[in-house]
Amino acid sequence: MGPFNEMRQLSRRGAVLQLLQKDNLSEWARNYWQKVYDTIAMNEERYNARVVQTFKNATSGEVEYE
Repeated sequence: MGPFNEMRQLSRRGAVLQLLQKDNLSEWARNYWQKVYDTIAMNEERYNARVVQTFKNATSGEVEYE
């Protein structure tokens, strides 16, 4: 994860939206990608909080996701 970049986040949301518009997704896949779409950080404060949460317990390259 690098520094917050609004254009990169918009690009990510656009890519996920294109995926969600496909009609061949399973219900599980649609739910998963909808959650991804809804949780993409669109402001620097939220992005930085996510970075801290993701890496706060990291040791020697291991990351624990909650």
